[in-house]
Amino acid sequence: MPGTPGKQGPASRREALKELLARARACTRCSGLAATRKTVVFGAGNADADLMFVGEAPGASEDEQGLPFVGRAGKLLDQLLQEIGLSRAETFVANVLKCRPPGNRDPLPVEIENCHEYLLRQVELIEPSVICTLGNFSTKLLRGDPTGITRLHGQAEVITLGARAVRLYPIYHPAAALYTPRMLQTLREDFAALPELLAAGAPEQPRPGAMPEPVAEAVPEPALEPAAEPANAPEADQLGLF
Repeated sequence: MPGTPGKQGPASRREALKELLARARACTRCSGLAATRKTVVFGAGNADADLMFVGEAPGASEDEQGLPFVGRAGKLLDQLLQEIGLSRAETFVANVLKCRPPGNRDPLPVEIENCHEYLLRQVELIEPSVICTLGNFSTKLLRGDPTGITRLHGQAEVITLGARAVRLYPIYHPAAALYTPRMLQTLREDFAALPELLAAGAPEQPRPGAMPEPVAEAVPEPALEPAAEPANAPEADQLGLF
């Protein structure tokens, strides 16, 4: 996957992501999630990725291992990528929420509000050309619009997140195909368009100093003091392939 011109240096990007990871691990804004989580599932993958996937929230396997999409849905994601000639190692994968909601319930609006700045900061640092939203929650959040995935899937559009213009490409969450097998063909058809989107490169970026029209407002990096890592935290490197 070709690199995107103008990206910041790899070393500085990785250091900034590590700092953001430390802040996320220390976060207690959602007191209920902080009390029940085993780990903060920050995200993992290639910090230089042109393709970023954004799902909903960690599940039980992700909460246990500290890495996103490691269960059945993750295996299907890997398979769909392989079918179009890509691999997980070329992408960055994250979720709207960094902590597992108890019982895998839907994220609450206040939890999305508390957590969304971590995701927007990840987008700012990684600078992907294409963001593939998986399911309703990430699609609605990044578009700033309540339109559901059923109407939007497979339709790319250029949006501005903070100071960054990206090609947003909504796709059904892979878990949908696990529960409704007929969805698998729809997923395959939508995934098939990703190589062409990536080949188009990043969209034209807003002029420096111009007033962007963000779909989701970027906010400053959370002002949290990093806390000591819990004694029972897993040893898995949450920065994955950085």
